[in-house]
Amino acid sequence: MAVKLRLTRVGKTKQPQYRIVAADSRSPRDGRFIQIVGTYNPRTEPSTLNVDNAKAVKWLLDGAQPTERVKKLLEISGAWAEFGTARAAK
Repeated sequence: MAVKLRLTRVGKTKQPQYRIVAADSRSPRDGRFIQIVGTYNPRTEPSTLNVDNAKAVKWLLDGAQPTERVKKLLEISGAWAEFGTARAAK
């Protein structure tokens, strides 16, 4: 099973909010997921980003592939840097 870290859309029509989830790459965008890693709200000023860095690094070390947008969000939260140091320590 190929796992991806990606965004899942939640919220009302024209008021998007997103969850960062670990999901099977074959499941639909808003379908089943394995675990919620964080949340992202682009509508606030500035944008709100809450990521559980420990969960994100665990999934990355286990081989989960982030989408482009999620990779940028992980860089902002600092989880991508933690992953780099954890991977180098292995």
